[in-house]
Amino acid sequence: MTQRGRAGARPGQGPGARRRREDEQPRVPAAPRIDLTAARARVREVIEPVVAQTGYDLEDVAVARAGRRHVVRVLVDTDGGISLDDVAIVAREISNALDTADENGGEVLAGEYQLEVGSPGVDRPLTLPRHWRRNRGRLVAVNGLTGRVVDTDDAGIVLDVDGTPRELRFDELGPGKVQIEFKRLDEADFGDEDDDDDDDEGEGEE
Repeated sequence: MTQRGRAGARPGQGPGARRRREDEQPRVPAAPRIDLTAARARVREVIEPVVAQTGYDLEDVAVARAGRRHVVRVLVDTDGGISLDDVAIVAREISNALDTADENGGEVLAGEYQLEVGSPGVDRPLTLPRHWRRNRGRLVAVNGLTGRVVDTDDAGIVLDVDGTPRELRFDELGPGKVQIEFKRLDEADFGDEDDDDDDDEGEGEE
């Protein structure tokens, strides 16, 4: 008598059976193939007026594939920064604008998409006058110099480089990069000095 499979296993449960069943499971379809550059341009055309109407600047739009859907990432900003509540408001307006465009027959993205709205991080390059204005007081690196932005106007910026002011026009500025500053340990306030003094005063008391 010929025994099929291993002892204690029913037919079809031999080595490799589980792998075959997993391979036979229906796979999640990938996102439709589209021209991502063209899709990004369509998204920007639809949402830029909406973002402006809400009082914010559209800094960047990116469209990428992620499994069976696309991901639309939108960066917005304004003077004074943007809060989580602001992000929620802008995201709702952007979503409504994209839905309306689809309903009117101008399909912006084929298939499902996920919308992500946020604000630029400190790693975003400073390329426009408003970027420099919003980073006044910060330490930046640009054109081989590292200094603090002390002033901006319509023509350019004033950079304090080791105590010396340097005036740079926007038309001669390359992309600026904000520098992360860490407070020196000897200047840091850990808030425990008073506690130590209290402990010292309390020693020896009965």
